[in-house]
Amino acid sequence: MQTVNVRYIVNNLDTALSFYCQKLGFEVEMNPTSGFALLSKGVLHLFLNTVDAGGGGQEMPDGETPKPGGWNRIQLTVDDLGAEVKRLREEGAKFRNNIVEGKGGKQILLEDPSGNFIELFESNR
Repeated sequence: MQTVNVRYIVNNLDTALSFYCQKLGFEVEMNPTSGFALLSKGVLHLFLNTVDAGGGGQEMPDGETPKPGGWNRIQLTVDDLGAEVKRLREEGAKFRNNIVEGKGGKQILLEDPSGNFIELFESNR
């Protein structure tokens, strides 16, 4: 399977690295500057940029700058959503909502330190 690439804008790269690596099991593939890092987890490559760092953090022609947050998110599949949420809460992680159940399974929105969402999902299958 090919890799999937996602870019998130973050407020503080060191804080984001700690969050993704220590809490969610990502590995640092590259961290060449204080404003950019490439992380991996399985086939997912997560590009982290601070504002004004590299191409992904550059100002737009109209003067608007990239910022963290929004409703777009990556989804990480977990085997036991309740246990994962409990572990992360004990580690001080912040959630946007409570566990919700849909036709395909259960999910919750975890926030990274910059306000970007990570959907944790447990399939009904």
